[in-house]
Amino acid sequence: MSLEREYECPECGHDGFWKTASMELHLGTKTKWSCNECGYGFIEINGISTAKA
Repeated sequence: MSLEREYECPECGHDGFWKTASMELHLGTKTKWSCNECGYGFIEINGISTAKA
């Protein structure tokens, strides 16, 4: 998995995120992402995201 990802930030509109953490859980892989510009962050667990729509 890449350390960068293209995703439009719901806070500032920037389209770049960095992976800040990743770990294996019994539910799947938990990954934390953070916006390059404003620091907005969200978590994904096995493809399910907490990011604002």
